[in-house]
Amino acid sequence: MAQTNKPSLLIVDDDPLISDTLTYVLSKDFDISAAESRAQVKSLLMQLDEPPQLALVDLGLPPQPHKPDEGFALIADLLGVSPSIKILVLSGQSDEANARHARALGAIDFVAKPCEPDRLKSLLYNALLVQNAERTAEKEPAVKDSGIVGSSLAMDKLRQQIMQYAAAPFPVLIEGESGSGKERVASSLHQLSPRSPKPYLALNCAAISPTLVEPTLFGYAKGAFTGATSARAGYFEEAENGTLFLDEIGELPLELQAKLLRVLENGEYQRVGETQPRFSNARVVTATNRDLRAEIKAGRFRADLYHRLSVFSIAVPPLREMGEDKLTLLDYFRDFYAREAKSQPFSLDPRAQQMWKDYHFPGNVRELRNIAIRLTTKYPGAQVNAQQLEAELDTDQAYPQEIPLASDGKALIELARKQLQTHANFNLDVTLRQWEKAYVEAALNMTHGNLSQAAKLLGINRTTLYSRMQTYGTD
Repeated sequence: MAQTNKPSLLIVDDDPLISDTLTYVLSKDFDISAAESRAQVKSLLMQLDEPPQLALVDLGLPPQPHKPDEGFALIADLLGVSPSIKILVLSGQSDEANARHARALGAIDFVAKPCEPDRLKSLLYNALLVQNAERTAEKEPAVKDSGIVGSSLAMDKLRQQIMQYAAAPFPVLIEGESGSGKERVASSLHQLSPRSPKPYLALNCAAISPTLVEPTLFGYAKGAFTGATSARAGYFEEAENGTLFLDEIGELPLELQAKLLRVLENGEYQRVGETQPRFSNARVVTATNRDLRAEIKAGRFRADLYHRLSVFSIAVPPLREMGEDKLTLLDYFRDFYAREAKSQPFSLDPRAQQMWKDYHFPGNVRELRNIAIRLTTKYPGAQVNAQQLEAELDTDQAYPQEIPLASDGKALIELARKQLQTHANFNLDVTLRQWEKAYVEAALNMTHGNLSQAAKLLGINRTTLYSRMQTYGTD
C-alpha cells in the first residue's frame, strides 16, 4: 500500500462490480486495498507494512457465498491481526440475526446492501473518529493503578496480579478469550513497572508473515535477503530495557520458538545475516487465546518455551463472569464516547438494565464497547428501552450449548427467565418449534440421515420423525 495521508480501508467483497464501484466511490477519501475472500485477505495482510485502519466486509464470501460463515470468520481474523481495526459489515445477508452476530464478534456496525455512498462515508469517518479517540486515550501518561475498570472479585484479582508482577523482570503469559482485554493488561504491566520510561513495543504474531517474524524481532544485516538494502534493528534491540509484548504467541512458527527461547534464557540473539551475538534486556510479555497446553500435546508449541514464558501467568476473565462490572464498564465507555462525541450520555431503563446484566457478551469487553458506541450515536441523552437494546445484542446466540436437565427443573426455569428478559417480542410457539427443528436436524446429522437411528436418538417413533421433517421442510 502506498504511503498517503488518507486513512487506509480494506474492502472485501466477492462481487467485482460492487468492489470496483466501492473502490471508485471511496478512493478519493481512503487509501484502499481490496480482496475477494478470506484467503486473499490473509495474503494481502502479509504484504502490507501495517494493517488497515478500517474494513468494509461482506458476509457472503467464497467458498460459501450464500452463507455468512466466512464473513463471520473474517471478522475474527481481522481483529486477531489488529484489535484496533474498525470493521463495518456491508452485506446482502442482512437478517437481524446476522447483524447481531457480526456486531457481537466485533464489527462496529452492520449496513444492509445497497447503501448510499454518502452514508457509507459518514459511517467510516465516524468509525475513524472513534478509533482516533481510543488511540489518544491509550497514549495518556502512565496511571498510578492498573487502569483496569471494575470492582468484582475477578477484577480485584486481576489488578492484584498486575501490581504484583509489574516490577519483576520475568516473563508474563496473559491468557484469555478474544476481546477480553489482554492488550490492556500487557500495557498496564509496562506502565506500572520501573521500565515505564523505556520503550513499549508490541508485535502480533498472527499479523505478520512467518518469513518476516525473525527479521522483525531480531533485525537483519544489509544484503541478508532480497530487499535488505540496509541494516535494520529488530524489536528486541529497539525495546532496549523496556517491554516487548508478543500477542498471539501461539502463532509463532516452531523454528522461531527455539530462537525466542534462547533470548529468554540468556538474552542472546543474532540479526539475520550476522554471526556476532547481540544481547537484549527487554522484558517479554506474551498473550494468547489458545490453550497452549493443548498446542504442546499436538506438537505445535514447545513445552520448554511455554514454561519460560509462563513464569508468571495471568488469566483475564470473560465478561460473562464479571457480574455488576458489566454495568460499571457500560458507565465507563458510555461517558467516554459521549465526551468524545460532545453529546449527552444515554441511559438504560430498568428492564433494559436487567437485560444488560443478564446478557452473556460472547465478544467480551470489545463487544460491550462497540454497543456503547452505537447507543451513544443513536440515542444521545435519551433513555434506551429493552426493545431498543435488544436490537444491539446477539440474543440469537444466547442459548447454552447444553440444556440443563436438572431433576427439580430450577435450571430450566432460570434459562426460561433469562430468555424472557432478553427477548422483547418472545413467542413461545416459535421458540419451541425452533428447538424441535434443531433437535431433529442434529439427530439426522449425527446418524447421517438414517431415520430409524435418528428417531431412536430422539425417543420417538420413525413415523413421528418423518411427520416432523415434513412440517419443517427438513431434507
